[in-house]
Amino acid sequence: MPRTAYFLKAENQLGFNSRRNCSSSTSNMIQLRNLKTFRLVHSIFSCTFASKTRVLVGDPKPSHFSLQSQLLCRHITSEISENQHNLTVTYLINTCGLSPEGAVLTSKWVELQSPERADSVLELLRNYGASQTQISKLIRSHPKLLSTDPEKTLLPKLEFFSSLEISKVDLLKTLAFNPKLLAVSLRNRILPTYNFLRSILSEKNVGVVFKLNSWIFLEGHCKHVVPNIGLLRESGMSQPCISFLLTRGTRVLMANPEKFGQLVSEVKEMGFNLEKSTSVNALCALCGKNKLVLNRSRELLKTWGWSEDDFPSAFRKNPQCMVVSEKKLMQAMDLLVNKMGWSSGMIAKYPVALGLSLERRLIPRCSVVKVLLLKGFINENLNLGSLLKPTEKQFLEIFVNRYLGEVPELLSVYQGKVDIQDV
Repeated sequence: MPRTAYFLKAENQLGFNSRRNCSSSTSNMIQLRNLKTFRLVHSIFSCTFASKTRVLVGDPKPSHFSLQSQLLCRHITSEISENQHNLTVTYLINTCGLSPEGAVLTSKWVELQSPERADSVLELLRNYGASQTQISKLIRSHPKLLSTDPEKTLLPKLEFFSSLEISKVDLLKTLAFNPKLLAVSLRNRILPTYNFLRSILSEKNVGVVFKLNSWIFLEGHCKHVVPNIGLLRESGMSQPCISFLLTRGTRVLMANPEKFGQLVSEVKEMGFNLEKSTSVNALCALCGKNKLVLNRSRELLKTWGWSEDDFPSAFRKNPQCMVVSEKKLMQAMDLLVNKMGWSSGMIAKYPVALGLSLERRLIPRCSVVKVLLLKGFINENLNLGSLLKPTEKQFLEIFVNRYLGEVPELLSVYQGKVDIQDV
Protein backbone atom coordinates (compact mmCIF):
# COMPACT_ATOMS: atom_id res chain seq x y z
CA MET A 1 0.00 0.00 0.00
CA PRO A 2 1.42 3.48 -0.91
CA ARG A 3 2.74 5.45 2.04
CA THR A 4 0.19 8.29 1.71
CA ALA A 5 -2.73 5.89 1.52
CA TYR A 6 -1.45 4.02 4.56
CA PHE A 7 -1.22 7.10 6.71
CA LEU A 8 -4.58 8.44 5.53
CA LYS A 9 -6.14 5.09 6.40
CA ALA A 10 -4.55 5.18 9.83
CA GLU A 11 -5.77 8.72 10.28
CA ASN A 12 -9.35 7.79 9.38
CA GLN A 13 -9.29 4.85 11.77
CA LEU A 14 -7.96 6.95 14.62
CA GLY A 15 -10.05 10.02 13.89
CA PHE A 16 -8.82 13.57 13.67
CA ASN A 17 -11.87 15.45 14.95
CA SER A 18 -10.93 17.94 17.61
CA ARG A 19 -13.09 18.31 20.63
CA ARG A 20 -14.01 21.67 21.86
CA ASN A 21 -15.52 22.50 25.17
CA CYS A 22 -18.10 25.13 24.75
CA SER A 23 -19.55 27.31 27.42
CA SER A 24 -22.24 29.86 26.89
CA SER A 25 -23.76 32.57 29.00
CA THR A 26 -27.24 33.97 28.82
CA SER A 27 -27.27 37.47 27.40
CA ASN A 28 -28.25 40.23 29.81
CA MET A 29 -31.69 41.79 29.51
CA ILE A 30 -31.40 45.52 29.86
CA GLN A 31 -34.40 47.74 30.52
CA LEU A 32 -34.02 51.48 29.94
CA ARG A 33 -35.67 53.79 32.56
CA ASN A 34 -35.05 57.07 30.80
CA LEU A 35 -32.46 58.86 28.72
CA LYS A 36 -30.08 59.44 31.63
CA THR A 37 -30.25 56.24 33.68
CA PHE A 38 -30.72 52.56 33.14
CA ARG A 39 -31.03 49.56 35.39
CA LEU A 40 -29.91 46.00 34.76
CA VAL A 41 -32.95 43.84 35.61
CA HIS A 42 -31.26 40.49 35.15
CA SER A 43 -27.73 39.36 35.93
CA ILE A 44 -25.90 36.16 35.34
CA PHE A 45 -22.41 35.28 36.38
CA SER A 46 -20.78 32.98 33.88
CA CYS A 47 -18.41 30.72 35.76
CA THR A 48 -16.29 28.52 33.47
CA PHE A 49 -14.39 26.13 35.72
CA ALA A 50 -12.30 24.66 32.92
CA SER A 51 -10.91 28.04 31.96
CA LYS A 52 -9.02 30.85 33.64
CA THR A 53 -11.46 33.37 32.12
CA ARG A 54 -14.03 34.70 34.55
CA VAL A 55 -16.85 37.00 33.42
CA LEU A 56 -19.05 39.01 35.80
CA VAL A 57 -22.15 40.78 34.65
CA GLY A 58 -23.84 42.35 37.65
CA ASP A 59 -26.80 44.45 38.70
CA PRO A 60 -25.71 47.85 40.06
CA LYS A 61 -28.01 47.05 42.98
CA PRO A 62 -27.86 43.27 43.32
CA SER A 63 -29.91 41.35 45.78
CA HIS A 64 -28.23 40.01 48.89
CA PHE A 65 -28.54 36.43 47.60
CA SER A 66 -27.17 37.37 44.16
CA LEU A 67 -24.14 39.12 45.65
CA GLN A 68 -23.34 36.17 47.90
CA SER A 69 -23.59 33.74 44.97
CA GLN A 70 -21.30 35.86 42.87
CA LEU A 71 -18.70 36.17 45.61
CA LEU A 72 -18.80 32.45 46.31
CA CYS A 73 -18.48 31.58 42.63
CA ARG A 74 -15.61 34.03 42.26
CA HIS A 75 -13.80 32.44 45.22
CA ILE A 76 -14.31 28.87 43.97
CA THR A 77 -13.25 29.75 40.43
CA SER A 78 -10.12 31.52 41.59
CA GLU A 79 -9.20 28.65 43.86
CA ILE A 80 -9.68 26.02 41.13
CA SER A 81 -7.81 28.11 38.58
CA GLU A 82 -4.93 28.66 40.99
CA ASN A 83 -4.76 24.96 41.86
CA GLN A 84 -4.72 24.02 38.17
CA HIS A 85 -2.02 26.59 37.49
CA ASN A 86 0.11 25.28 40.38
CA LEU A 87 -0.37 21.72 39.10
CA THR A 88 0.81 22.77 35.64
CA VAL A 89 3.88 24.61 36.92
CA THR A 90 4.85 21.71 39.20
CA TYR A 91 4.42 19.22 36.36
CA LEU A 92 6.54 21.29 34.00
CA ILE A 93 9.35 21.44 36.56
CA ASN A 94 9.31 17.90 37.95
CA THR A 95 8.31 15.90 34.88
CA CYS A 96 9.31 17.98 31.86
CA GLY A 97 12.59 19.28 33.28
CA LEU A 98 11.89 23.00 32.90
CA SER A 99 13.43 25.56 35.21
CA PRO A 100 11.05 27.31 37.66
CA GLU A 101 11.20 30.50 35.61
CA GLY A 102 10.67 28.60 32.36
CA ALA A 103 7.78 26.64 33.85
CA VAL A 104 5.98 29.81 34.94
CA LEU A 105 6.36 31.33 31.46
CA THR A 106 5.34 28.12 29.71
CA SER A 107 2.29 27.64 31.96
CA LYS A 108 0.72 30.71 30.37
CA TRP A 109 0.17 28.68 27.21
CA VAL A 110 -1.08 25.39 28.62
CA GLU A 111 -3.15 24.32 31.63
CA LEU A 112 -3.28 20.70 32.68
CA GLN A 113 -6.59 19.41 33.97
CA SER A 114 -4.83 16.23 35.05
CA PRO A 115 -1.41 14.71 34.33
CA GLU A 116 -2.67 11.52 32.64
CA ARG A 117 -2.74 12.80 29.04
CA ALA A 118 0.53 14.68 29.46
CA ASP A 119 2.13 11.52 30.86
CA SER A 120 1.00 9.59 27.77
CA VAL A 121 2.47 12.26 25.47
CA LEU A 122 5.84 12.12 27.24
CA GLU A 123 5.85 8.33 27.28
CA LEU A 124 5.22 8.28 23.52
CA LEU A 125 8.10 10.71 22.90
CA ARG A 126 10.42 8.62 25.06
CA ASN A 127 9.40 5.50 23.14
CA TYR A 128 10.63 7.23 20.00
CA GLY A 129 13.99 7.88 21.66
CA ALA A 130 13.58 11.50 22.76
CA SER A 131 15.97 12.48 25.54
CA GLN A 132 14.95 14.56 28.55
CA THR A 133 16.74 17.56 27.07
CA GLN A 134 14.87 17.19 23.77
CA ILE A 135 11.56 16.75 25.58
CA SER A 136 12.19 19.89 27.63
CA LYS A 137 12.96 21.83 24.45
CA LEU A 138 9.85 20.50 22.73
CA ILE A 139 7.60 21.50 25.62
CA ARG A 140 9.19 24.94 26.01
CA SER A 141 8.70 25.66 22.33
CA HIS A 142 5.28 24.05 21.96
CA PRO A 143 3.59 23.71 25.39
CA LYS A 144 0.23 22.68 23.92
CA LEU A 145 1.85 19.43 22.90
CA LEU A 146 1.07 18.21 26.43
CA SER A 147 -2.66 18.47 25.77
CA THR A 148 -2.46 16.70 22.39
CA ASP A 149 -4.21 13.36 22.01
CA PRO A 150 -1.20 11.01 21.84
CA GLU A 151 -2.94 8.20 19.96
CA LYS A 152 -5.13 10.11 17.51
CA THR A 153 -2.94 13.11 16.71
CA LEU A 154 0.66 12.63 17.78
CA LEU A 155 1.32 8.97 16.95
CA PRO A 156 0.38 9.11 13.23
CA LYS A 157 2.74 12.04 12.68
CA LEU A 158 5.62 10.36 14.48
CA GLU A 159 5.03 7.20 12.46
CA PHE A 160 5.04 9.17 9.21
CA PHE A 161 8.19 11.16 10.00
CA SER A 162 9.93 7.97 11.11
CA SER A 163 9.17 6.43 7.71
CA LEU A 164 11.32 9.07 5.95
CA GLU A 165 14.88 8.14 5.05
CA ILE A 166 16.51 9.89 7.99
CA SER A 167 18.06 8.58 11.16
CA LYS A 168 16.20 8.66 14.45
CA VAL A 169 18.83 11.09 15.74
CA ASP A 170 18.16 13.50 12.87
CA LEU A 171 14.40 13.11 13.30
CA LEU A 172 14.53 14.05 16.96
CA LYS A 173 16.91 16.95 16.30
CA THR A 174 14.56 18.31 13.65
CA LEU A 175 11.48 17.98 15.87
CA ALA A 176 13.29 19.64 18.77
CA PHE A 177 14.31 22.49 16.46
CA ASN A 178 10.87 22.79 14.86
CA PRO A 179 8.30 21.30 17.28
CA LYS A 180 5.33 22.83 15.45
CA LEU A 181 5.75 20.01 12.95
CA LEU A 182 3.80 17.97 15.49
CA ALA A 183 0.98 20.53 15.49
CA VAL A 184 0.16 20.90 11.78
CA SER A 185 -2.35 18.66 10.04
CA LEU A 186 -1.04 15.38 8.67
CA ARG A 187 -3.83 15.14 6.09
CA ASN A 188 -4.00 18.76 4.98
CA ARG A 189 -0.38 19.90 5.13
CA ILE A 190 2.26 17.24 5.78
CA LEU A 191 1.15 14.54 3.31
CA PRO A 192 0.42 16.95 0.41
CA THR A 193 3.84 18.55 0.89
CA TYR A 194 5.51 15.15 0.99
CA ASN A 195 3.72 14.06 -2.21
CA PHE A 196 4.83 17.25 -3.97
CA LEU A 197 8.45 16.80 -2.92
CA ARG A 198 8.38 13.15 -3.89
CA SER A 199 7.14 14.04 -7.39
CA ILE A 200 10.47 15.86 -7.96
CA LEU A 201 12.98 14.34 -5.54
CA SER A 202 14.14 10.90 -4.53
CA GLU A 203 13.03 9.45 -1.22
CA LYS A 204 16.49 10.10 0.19
CA ASN A 205 16.45 13.77 -0.82
CA VAL A 206 13.00 14.26 0.69
CA GLY A 207 14.64 13.18 3.93
CA VAL A 208 17.37 15.77 3.34
CA VAL A 209 14.73 18.47 2.86
CA PHE A 210 13.04 17.44 6.11
CA LYS A 211 16.36 17.55 7.95
CA LEU A 212 17.65 20.84 6.51
CA ASN A 213 14.51 22.78 5.56
CA SER A 214 11.59 21.36 7.55
CA TRP A 215 9.76 24.71 7.37
CA ILE A 216 8.24 23.68 4.05
CA PHE A 217 6.16 21.08 5.93
CA LEU A 218 4.74 23.92 8.02
CA GLU A 219 4.17 26.55 5.36
CA GLY A 220 3.28 24.22 2.50
CA HIS A 221 4.36 24.31 -1.12
CA CYS A 222 1.43 25.73 -3.08
CA LYS A 223 1.67 29.44 -2.38
CA HIS A 224 5.33 30.10 -3.20
CA VAL A 225 7.33 27.00 -4.10
CA VAL A 226 5.18 25.83 -7.01
CA PRO A 227 5.06 29.19 -8.86
CA ASN A 228 8.77 29.78 -8.21
CA ILE A 229 9.71 26.41 -9.68
CA GLY A 230 7.48 27.23 -12.65
CA LEU A 231 9.42 30.46 -13.18
CA LEU A 232 12.74 28.62 -13.10
CA ARG A 233 11.53 26.18 -15.73
CA GLU A 234 10.34 29.05 -17.93
CA SER A 235 13.74 30.72 -17.47
CA GLY A 236 15.58 27.63 -18.68
CA MET A 237 16.88 26.10 -15.45
CA SER A 238 17.60 22.40 -15.88
CA GLN A 239 15.71 19.81 -13.86
CA PRO A 240 18.84 18.63 -11.99
CA CYS A 241 19.48 22.22 -10.87
CA ILE A 242 15.86 22.61 -9.75
CA SER A 243 16.13 19.40 -7.75
CA PHE A 244 19.42 20.58 -6.26
CA LEU A 245 17.88 23.92 -5.24
CA LEU A 246 14.77 22.27 -3.80
CA THR A 247 16.95 19.91 -1.76
CA ARG A 248 19.63 22.28 -0.51
CA GLY A 249 18.05 25.72 -0.81
CA THR A 250 14.38 25.12 -0.06
CA ARG A 251 14.07 28.43 1.79
CA VAL A 252 15.06 30.26 -1.39
CA LEU A 253 12.09 28.74 -3.21
CA MET A 254 9.79 29.76 -0.35
CA ALA A 255 10.40 33.43 -1.07
CA ASN A 256 7.64 35.72 -2.30
CA PRO A 257 7.25 35.02 -6.06
CA GLU A 258 7.66 38.67 -6.99
CA LYS A 259 10.93 38.98 -5.05
CA PHE A 260 12.04 35.59 -6.33
CA GLY A 261 11.51 36.79 -9.91
CA GLN A 262 13.75 39.78 -9.23
CA LEU A 263 16.38 37.44 -7.76
CA VAL A 264 16.36 35.21 -10.85
CA SER A 265 16.73 38.27 -13.09
CA GLU A 266 19.68 39.50 -11.03
CA VAL A 267 21.43 36.15 -11.28
CA LYS A 268 20.95 36.06 -15.05
CA GLU A 269 22.24 39.63 -15.41
CA MET A 270 25.40 38.64 -13.53
CA GLY A 271 26.15 36.13 -16.27
CA PHE A 272 25.20 32.85 -14.57
CA ASN A 273 24.02 29.97 -16.73
CA LEU A 274 20.83 28.55 -15.23
CA GLU A 275 21.74 25.12 -16.56
CA LYS A 276 24.74 24.94 -14.21
CA SER A 277 24.85 24.39 -10.46
CA THR A 278 26.72 27.66 -9.85
CA SER A 279 23.44 29.46 -10.63
CA VAL A 280 21.83 27.60 -7.72
CA ASN A 281 24.66 28.71 -5.42
CA ALA A 282 24.23 32.28 -6.67
CA LEU A 283 20.49 32.23 -5.88
CA CYS A 284 21.24 31.01 -2.37
CA ALA A 285 24.01 33.58 -1.86
CA LEU A 286 21.83 36.49 -2.99
CA CYS A 287 18.71 35.50 -1.05
CA GLY A 288 17.58 37.11 2.20
CA LYS A 289 20.18 37.79 4.89
CA ASN A 290 22.92 36.28 2.74
CA LYS A 291 22.86 39.39 0.59
CA LEU A 292 23.75 41.50 3.63
CA VAL A 293 26.65 39.13 4.35
CA LEU A 294 27.68 39.36 0.71
CA ASN A 295 27.83 43.16 0.82
CA ARG A 296 29.83 43.05 4.04
CA SER A 297 32.29 40.59 2.51
CA ARG A 298 32.72 42.91 -0.45
CA GLU A 299 33.72 45.78 1.83
CA LEU A 300 36.09 43.63 3.92
CA LEU A 301 37.87 42.25 0.87
CA LYS A 302 38.40 45.78 -0.42
CA THR A 303 40.47 46.42 2.70
CA TRP A 304 42.68 43.51 1.60
CA GLY A 305 43.26 45.14 -1.77
CA TRP A 306 40.56 43.58 -3.93
CA SER A 307 39.63 45.72 -6.92
CA GLU A 308 36.11 46.49 -8.15
CA ASP A 309 36.51 43.71 -10.71
CA ASP A 310 37.91 41.11 -8.31
CA PHE A 311 34.75 40.63 -6.30
CA PRO A 312 32.23 39.96 -9.13
CA SER A 313 34.80 37.73 -10.83
CA ALA A 314 35.30 35.69 -7.64
CA PHE A 315 31.56 35.56 -7.02
CA ARG A 316 30.90 34.08 -10.46
CA LYS A 317 33.49 31.39 -9.80
CA ASN A 318 32.23 30.41 -6.36
CA PRO A 319 29.22 32.33 -4.97
CA GLN A 320 29.00 30.46 -1.66
CA CYS A 321 32.55 31.39 -0.67
CA MET A 322 31.51 35.02 -0.56
CA VAL A 323 28.93 34.51 2.20
CA VAL A 324 31.18 33.04 4.90
CA SER A 325 31.36 34.65 8.33
CA GLU A 326 33.46 37.76 8.85
CA LYS A 327 35.70 35.88 11.30
CA LYS A 328 36.40 33.04 8.88
CA LEU A 329 37.02 35.40 5.98
CA MET A 330 39.52 37.46 7.98
CA GLN A 331 41.32 34.37 9.32
CA ALA A 332 41.62 32.85 5.85
CA MET A 333 42.97 36.07 4.34
CA ASP A 334 45.43 36.51 7.21
CA LEU A 335 46.73 32.96 6.73
CA LEU A 336 47.01 33.10 2.95
CA VAL A 337 48.29 36.67 2.55
CA ASN A 338 50.21 37.52 5.72
CA LYS A 339 51.55 34.11 6.74
CA MET A 340 51.91 32.39 3.35
CA GLY A 341 52.73 35.43 1.24
CA TRP A 342 50.26 35.03 -1.60
CA SER A 343 48.91 38.22 -3.13
CA SER A 344 45.33 39.30 -2.54
CA GLY A 345 44.77 39.05 -6.28
CA MET A 346 45.81 35.39 -6.19
CA ILE A 347 43.05 34.63 -3.67
CA ALA A 348 40.57 36.40 -5.95
CA LYS A 349 41.52 33.92 -8.69
CA TYR A 350 40.91 30.98 -6.32
CA PRO A 351 38.00 32.14 -4.11
CA VAL A 352 37.26 28.55 -3.13
CA ALA A 353 40.03 29.00 -0.55
CA LEU A 354 37.76 31.29 1.46
CA GLY A 355 35.13 28.59 1.80
CA LEU A 356 37.38 25.71 2.83
CA SER A 357 37.70 24.64 6.44
CA LEU A 358 40.63 26.30 8.18
CA GLU A 359 41.23 23.46 10.62
CA ARG A 360 40.71 20.53 8.25
CA ARG A 361 42.08 21.87 4.96
CA LEU A 362 43.87 25.21 4.87
CA ILE A 363 46.02 25.13 8.02
CA PRO A 364 47.34 21.55 7.57
CA ARG A 365 48.23 22.12 3.92
CA CYS A 366 49.69 25.58 4.46
CA SER A 367 51.81 24.25 7.33
CA VAL A 368 53.36 21.54 5.14
CA VAL A 369 53.99 23.95 2.26
CA LYS A 370 55.52 26.50 4.64
CA VAL A 371 58.02 23.92 5.95
CA LEU A 372 58.95 22.91 2.40
CA LEU A 373 59.36 26.56 1.39
CA LEU A 374 61.59 27.33 4.38
CA LYS A 375 63.80 24.34 3.61
CA GLY A 376 63.96 25.19 -0.08
CA PHE A 377 62.34 22.02 -1.39
CA ILE A 378 59.66 23.81 -3.45
CA ASN A 379 59.53 27.00 -5.50
CA GLU A 380 58.37 30.21 -3.83
CA ASN A 381 56.13 30.92 -6.83
CA LEU A 382 53.93 27.95 -6.04
CA ASN A 383 50.46 28.48 -7.45
CA LEU A 384 47.65 28.55 -4.86
CA GLY A 385 45.65 26.17 -7.02
CA SER A 386 48.38 23.54 -6.59
CA LEU A 387 47.68 23.64 -2.86
CA LEU A 388 43.89 23.60 -3.06
CA LYS A 389 42.94 21.32 -5.95
CA PRO A 390 44.49 17.94 -4.99
CA THR A 391 42.46 15.46 -2.98
CA GLU A 392 43.84 14.55 0.42
CA LYS A 393 45.42 11.39 -0.98
CA GLN A 394 47.00 13.34 -3.85
CA PHE A 395 48.26 16.10 -1.53
CA LEU A 396 49.92 13.61 0.80
CA GLU A 397 51.63 11.93 -2.14
CA ILE A 398 52.82 15.18 -3.75
CA PHE A 399 53.79 17.26 -0.72
CA VAL A 400 54.30 14.87 2.23
CA ASN A 401 55.36 11.34 1.32
CA ARG A 402 57.82 12.54 -1.30
CA TYR A 403 59.82 14.51 1.30
CA LEU A 404 59.61 12.24 4.35
CA GLY A 405 63.19 11.10 3.83
CA GLU A 406 64.46 14.69 4.13
CA VAL A 407 61.83 15.91 6.63
CA PRO A 408 60.61 12.97 8.79
CA GLU A 409 58.37 15.26 10.88
CA LEU A 410 56.39 16.41 7.85
CA LEU A 411 53.45 14.03 8.40
CA SER A 412 53.26 15.13 12.04
CA VAL A 413 53.20 18.74 10.86
CA TYR A 414 50.29 17.90 8.56
CA GLN A 415 48.47 16.20 11.42
CA GLY A 416 49.02 19.20 13.71
CA LYS A 417 51.18 17.27 16.15
CA VAL A 418 54.36 19.28 15.49
CA ASP A 419 54.70 23.05 15.09
CA ILE A 420 56.50 24.50 12.08
CA GLN A 421 59.21 26.08 14.24
CA ASP A 422 60.05 22.68 15.75
CA VAL A 423 60.98 21.14 12.40
